[in-house]
Amino acid sequence: MTKAVRLHEQGGPEVLKYEDIELAAPAAGEAQVRHEAIGLNYIDVYLRSGLYPLPQLPWVIGMEGAGVVEAVGEGVSEVAVGDRVAYAAPPPSGAYSQARNMAAAYLVKLPDAISSEQGAAMMLQGMTVEYLIRRTYAVKAGETVLVHAAAGGVGLIQCQWLNHLGATVIGTVGSDEKAALAKAHGCHHTVNYRNKDWAAEVKELTGGEGVPVVYDSVCKATFQGSLECLKRLGMMVNFGQASGPYDEFTTAMLAPKSLFLTRPTLFAYNATRAELEASAAALFEVVESGAVKVEVNQSYPLAEAAEAHRDLEARKTTGSTILVP
Repeated sequence: MTKAVRLHEQGGPEVLKYEDIELAAPAAGEAQVRHEAIGLNYIDVYLRSGLYPLPQLPWVIGMEGAGVVEAVGEGVSEVAVGDRVAYAAPPPSGAYSQARNMAAAYLVKLPDAISSEQGAAMMLQGMTVEYLIRRTYAVKAGETVLVHAAAGGVGLIQCQWLNHLGATVIGTVGSDEKAALAKAHGCHHTVNYRNKDWAAEVKELTGGEGVPVVYDSVCKATFQGSLECLKRLGMMVNFGQASGPYDEFTTAMLAPKSLFLTRPTLFAYNATRAELEASAAALFEVVESGAVKVEVNQSYPLAEAAEAHRDLEARKTTGSTILVP
């Protein structure tokens, strides 16, 4: 037996129940991981609330964790018993537990210099930043780029990593406090997106030229302005929809400047073992060097997952948050 937070129905934070569940031996291709820390992400709220469907009920949610391998099933070669590991696995996963069995193919070994708390807090957001700025659009030194939600979990890592690459970062934020936070993490210019002319501000910062790439996880509230900010042949990277989907898009909107539009996902970019290992290695390298700092700003006992969800939805959290078994 092990403890886990399960849903017997989808709904508000109160549906998260801390209870005993059975834990079998790992099947072929699986590893059993004893969690030391579990990552909290907003997609967990979508899975809990019913916005995203679950395969069945009851179910354990959670996409991200770190810990120690305690057993492996037949045919596992990626990890061994005793390895410190971390992962970001596709939804709806099952990380809200003291221990779990999972496909070993999603696990990567944690370097000694990176704690389990950091590992659980950075895999999903950090590897997202890696593929966005190194593969979706490979940012070069000297370029100026636009990052929406620059003070968010992904945004703070992205600003630091882009600054490390030698890029100039313009970041949108929603308050003076968030502007200060983004600037402390490598964002060179902040623009308050509550200003109706924020797109004009971005163009002014680039001498009227615009930027070669926009990283937009907001979508509905920013989509049109993002296109306006792009220079000729620029790329719009829409990797989330925090404000909802933009339903008025037509391909004709791209034509005046011959723009590119892509809607990438982490698990499509890290679909193979080689891609996953390369992405994680790049993330570990910038964290170990100190170029990117992963800050765990909130920590809750796993048994208090419901309270963590309430605080997350009330925007009481900043940076990364973990659950501790």
